[in-house]
Amino acid sequence: MPERIFIGVAWPYANYEIHLGHLVGTFLPADIFARYNRMRGREVLMVSGSDEHGTPITLEAEKRGMEPQELVDLYHGIIKRNLERLGISLDLYFRTSDPNHKRVVQEFFLRLLENGWLYEKDVEQAFCPKCRRFLPDRYVVGRCPYCGYPEAKGDQCPMCGRLLEPQLLEEPRCALDGTPVEFRETRHFYFKLSKLEDRLKEWFFSKDVWRPNVLKYTENYFREGLRDRAITRDIEWGVPVPIAGYERKRIYVWFDAVIGYLSASMEWARSRGEPERWRDFWQDPEARHYYFIGKDNVPFHTIIWPGMLMAHGGLNLPYDVPANEFLMMGKKRFSKSAGVGVWLTELLDHFHPDYIRYYGTLVIPEGKDSSFSWADFVNVVNRNLINGYGNLVHRVLTFVHRHFGRSPEPGELDEVDREMLSKLEEVHGRMTELLERVLPREAFKHWEWLVGEANAYFNAKAPWAQVKENPGAAGTTMHVLLTVVRGLSIMALPYIPFGASAVLRHLGVDPTEVSWDQALEPFPAGVEIPEPTPLYKRIEVPTPPEDFAILDLRVGQVTHVEPIPGAEKLYQLVVDAGEKFKVVAGLKGIYEPEELMNRLVVIIANIQKAKFMGRYSEAMLLAAEEPVSLLTPEKPVNPGLPVKGSKFTPSPLPGRRVKLSTFRKMRMEVVTIRSDGVVGSRGFEPVRDFEIPEEWVGRKGVAFFSQRGPLILNVEDRVLIVPDREVEDGTPIV
Repeated sequence: MPERIFIGVAWPYANYEIHLGHLVGTFLPADIFARYNRMRGREVLMVSGSDEHGTPITLEAEKRGMEPQELVDLYHGIIKRNLERLGISLDLYFRTSDPNHKRVVQEFFLRLLENGWLYEKDVEQAFCPKCRRFLPDRYVVGRCPYCGYPEAKGDQCPMCGRLLEPQLLEEPRCALDGTPVEFRETRHFYFKLSKLEDRLKEWFFSKDVWRPNVLKYTENYFREGLRDRAITRDIEWGVPVPIAGYERKRIYVWFDAVIGYLSASMEWARSRGEPERWRDFWQDPEARHYYFIGKDNVPFHTIIWPGMLMAHGGLNLPYDVPANEFLMMGKKRFSKSAGVGVWLTELLDHFHPDYIRYYGTLVIPEGKDSSFSWADFVNVVNRNLINGYGNLVHRVLTFVHRHFGRSPEPGELDEVDREMLSKLEEVHGRMTELLERVLPREAFKHWEWLVGEANAYFNAKAPWAQVKENPGAAGTTMHVLLTVVRGLSIMALPYIPFGASAVLRHLGVDPTEVSWDQALEPFPAGVEIPEPTPLYKRIEVPTPPEDFAILDLRVGQVTHVEPIPGAEKLYQLVVDAGEKFKVVAGLKGIYEPEELMNRLVVIIANIQKAKFMGRYSEAMLLAAEEPVSLLTPEKPVNPGLPVKGSKFTPSPLPGRRVKLSTFRKMRMEVVTIRSDGVVGSRGFEPVRDFEIPEEWVGRKGVAFFSQRGPLILNVEDRVLIVPDREVEDGTPIV
């Protein structure tokens, strides 16, 4: 391996916070790899940042009534803090709205223009006659011409991953209001990617370290032939085009964002007072570049970014692009735009960062999609991390402290002792090999195996009996175990740095100075071993009351409203709650169609299906009864989020449907929240086993009255569910 390694981590959009899928797909494997290489004595530069331009930003800002800069300032801060809380050891977390990034992007653009790689072209671009504006590619949706997916975006199909253009979509329409788009002429700069096809192929087919999925995705694009790509757009938010006559246009976000790897490296060097240091990583041909991304970003990092670097000249090309597959929740992939995911703020507010990193490592989607479930998270943390590693550490340190006070001098090793140390050496070698190949999940499985072997060795040796009959033999056993525990903790530093560092400090080892190969060194005699405290606490899972647990309550967004002919009060709605539901609702005459369109609502997603006027209803909207007032989150949130009752998330059985008659027997009503309970139709009732947030006190809310008392409905980040109109306390929810 070379002495210098550059690691680029995919830049998340700053239109919301990031979820566990972002962590396990990019940031966590990158951090494990970076920490490992630093421990090998290599110089590592790892950068990432917030992608603050592009359609997802402007869409979310419009939805919230905010300026784009306000939105990105908010979420850049949240994302950065959460990565720091998780111990992601980035050398710099940058942002594309920074003036220095914009300068680097414009210089890169001009360099390509001077080198003859850009040209102007009159093209037809999607235009929405209702919005009266040109639409960025992601504002256009339609049917994918390759796989038939009906909700493909104008730049890429999320189902098959093909890069697209709006003109290729079948039945293209505006993503904002569903209006069929028109194509009108405009002028843009294009990048001559097609002219680089032969050079890119020659470079690509020299790659023998890339993962099969990355090779397959990239080969598909070459098979179709590379097309020139537009790098400017008729939008207002982004990096200005540094050319006269283009004042109202911006550099396209895909071109802008990937240059962030370079601009962040330059900013890192500048912030250190060594403005030319970035060149050590970008212009030294021996330095290797690794890009940690999700599979939907493969072509941008294996074709487009390398093509841009070739056209620029004088900059290193990617050495490896260890792209991961998707993290799934049931049959749906984690998706910020679809609102499917477990968000890092929520995880970090409730769990030790090592719990998240440990479990996250085991679900890194290396080679194929992996799945998340809360039950699996709890079981893995309690069984593997706490009962496995945590218990081993506590047993060993407690025994040594109690019986020796210091690490004992070993006697002659027997065959079982030598076999245990041989297993440590074997696992160290296997982990080294796999981490060099950027397979952190596979490497960690060997570490887990060694934890089990060490616990089995402890039990087989029975030092509690040895210390009575032969203290010297007990000392030898503990010498072996101290060597293994220290070795395990050194090899765990890239994975669970908080706990592993605490163990090493307890053993007299500075975790910031230790090297990877020190994991194999025998533990020295005479080191004081203080009395330990348990490294971690078990996760105790609060089980929701049975009556509340059966309801699949979700936030949804109304995406379609249609009056049902012949029905006096009924609308046919389509509600996006992570998946699309057709809902029949008796709201005609109470809400106008335009009032309902794009509104956030609360649904029971697993209510028994019903038929009204020949139309099926697959879910049920919740509303206060009189006056009819739809339930909604008090702040904008992503559709698909589960609705909690106080601290409890419902856990309905898959496929189980709740009868309407069963729901009618439940009590759910509008309440006023107090510091210790709620006031509803039966006066004050205390809330148990839940600390009511101060900002809720005195507010209107909705409570489900369970077998254990009232549960206050809310979604992540303590966002209350509220009626959208003024109603009295005690008004039932129907």
